Amino acid sequence: MPSLIPDPDVQAELPDALPAKPAMPALSEAERRFSQLPRPLRTLEAAPASLQGYLALGAWLEKTSLSSEEQQVVLLSVSRESRCAVCMGAHGLLTDMMELPPAMTEALRAGSRLPDQRLESLRQFTAALAKAHGHIDEAAVAALEQAGYDRQQVLEVILGIGMKTLAHFSDQIPGTDGQPLPAACLAC
Repeated sequence: MPSLIPDPDVQAELPDALPAKPAMPALSEAERRFSQLPRPLRTLEAAPASLQGYLALGAWLEKTSLSSEEQQVVLLSVSRESRCAVCMGAHGLLTDMMELPPAMTEALRAGSRLPDQRLESLRQFTAALAKAHGHIDEAAVAALEQAGYDRQQVLEVILGIGMKTLAHFSDQIPGTDGQPLPAACLAC
């Protein structure tokens, strides 16, 4: 069967076979950075292909033309739109570790206006796209482009939304990690 991934560089990064229980350096690094394995990764660990997909989406997002700050705007905006306290907490920690301005993180958590107009346009577009499940009009795309983003970055936002959707949906299925839903996410 032909590969669904046409880029030979990306295909070279994927394993030929998935181990029964992955011992991936990325999991060890996540555990080291957070002092424990974040819940979404613990949940996905039960399905190695899904876990590797999530980690690959994260690695690919880091290779986009979006800056680290813009990536966090996307990820926190999607997490907020999904009303997922687990994801908001995890990405809030990342923004703190990245030393982004605390006011920016708080605004993203609250869904408030960002002081930087370009980032605010990205936040609004991401939230609207996530809320509309991809059904967005040309005016929303044009507004993002007027803020200095291009069609490539529109698609990179979708990559970030896909990454968070995988984590959020996986974490919301009761019993996927042998634990009940966290009280913080019962409103999700």
